[in-house]
Order: sequence, then C-alpha cells, then structure tokens
Amino acid sequence: MSTTTNNTNEFAADIAEIRRRAREHMEEGPVTQTYSLDREKVVKLLNEALATELVCVLRYKRHHFMARGINSESVAAEFLEHANEEQEHADQIATRITQLNGEPDMNPEVLTKRSHSQYVEGKDLVDMIKEDLVAERIAIDSYKQMIQYVAEKDPTTRRMLEQILEKEEEHADDMANLLSNHAK
Repeated sequence: MSTTTNNTNEFAADIAEIRRRAREHMEEGPVTQTYSLDREKVVKLLNEALATELVCVLRYKRHHFMARGINSESVAAEFLEHANEEQEHADQIATRITQLNGEPDMNPEVLTKRSHSQYVEGKDLVDMIKEDLVAERIAIDSYKQMIQYVAEKDPTTRRMLEQILEKEEEHADDMANLLSNHAK
C-alpha cells in the first residue's frame, strides 16, 4: 500500500490506489491482495478449531445430561452454559472460514480426527469435570499457537481467536473451581 508521511508523522493513505485495488477481484469478498498469509492454511487451522469446538459442544452436552449426584444440578447447568458458549465459538469460526472464502468442515466422520481435544465421556461427575478441564487446557494452548501464527497478518482472525481464548480460560477456571469444590 502506498502511503505518505508528512512532517508531523501523520499517516496518509493513497486513497486512489486503495479504490483501484478494491475493484479488482471483487469475488474474493473481504480477502484483498494485501492478505499476506496462506489463506488455505488459515482455513485448515480454523477448521481444526471448528472441529475442536464442536467436539467440546457434544462432550459438554453429554455431561450436562449425565450429571448425577450431590450438587449435580449446578454442575449440569455449568456444563450446559459451556456447551452453548462453545457453540457460539463454532459459529464464529465457521463465519470467519466463509469470510476467507473457505468452507466450514462439519463432517461428523472426521470431526474427532481434526479436533485437538478428545471426546471422553467420563464415568462420574468428577471425571467429567476433569475431562472438560483437560479439553479446555488443550484449547488454550491450541488457540495461543494459532494467535501466534496469524499475528498481525490477519488481525480479524487474531481478535476472534483472542476472544475465544479468553472464554476458554474462563471455562478452565470454572472447571478447576468445580474440581476443587468436589474434591473436598
């Protein structure tokens, strides 16, 4: 992008050039020629994140319905809240994939193969909480790596991933608190 800097260090864009480039390859939607990442690789990473979120939705939903024992109602409610938030993440990721001219891959046959976390049912309430905590910790590390990869080259994807990461950290904290409450 052609820019000029005047004596006061103010940013000035070459609007005529930006307008000209905006008319090229309009079928690419928001993906302009200044997108410098390997778009296919970003879509692949996002499809892995999508699979991870969808597996988490299913695991949390199962845990919600299977929660039994003392305090199970409050824990089941937490599981359901997390399932709904994981679904929101999946929807955000699928939207971003389509914005990058990719296709969200929700094929059930390959979901667990692409997912970073595992689908573990858990035998009791404490085991379910542990499995959800492990899954959240995996998601946290995965999102941190994705954020580092996209860095400043795709600020829209980075911001979305950062928001999801923040929520995953909250989920891990919730599960750790539940675990400490049920270990007593």
